[in-house]
Amino acid sequence: MKKILAFAGSTSSTSINKKLATFAAENLENTSFDVIDLRDFEMPMYSEDEEKNGFSENAKKFSALLDTYDGFILSLAEHNGSYAAAFKNIFDWSSRIEATVFRDKPLLLMATSPGEMGGRFVLEAGTQKFSRMGAKELISFSFPNFYDNFKEGKVVHEELLKSLKEQIVTFEKAVN
Repeated sequence: MKKILAFAGSTSSTSINKKLATFAAENLENTSFDVIDLRDFEMPMYSEDEEKNGFSENAKKFSALLDTYDGFILSLAEHNGSYAAAFKNIFDWSSRIEATVFRDKPLLLMATSPGEMGGRFVLEAGTQKFSRMGAKELISFSFPNFYDNFKEGKVVHEELLKSLKEQIVTFEKAVN
């Protein structure tokens, strides 16, 4: 059975993006999954000077983890229209270890926010960048108004749920 890795591009202990990524993974029908927390991969802020000191154990651990999965579900937090600093940092380190960060494997890329935009700016940035960083088949999904549309671990807006499930099915077919 194929296996995917799900995570949020956030280190918030109450991450709505982690909730969305987990929900998407739980809706896979023929694929197993693991969910990780980026807080388990703390590392120094990337710079050329830091790279000269070598890669931290957590940077190597995270990069090696990506090798062991058949695809990825990633939900990006949007901070001021871009990636969260913690995600950008781990992404920068990972790209220095292996340029094809997503290992030429499928990626379900999502974003959510409390507002109507649903993280669309970071989703656009990720779509443009990750397709050049080894996301073999990139499927994207924006989830607006998180607190209105997601309650008690479930998507309560029927049209959003239908649309998300369609993207999950497309992703799962790409993985399998």
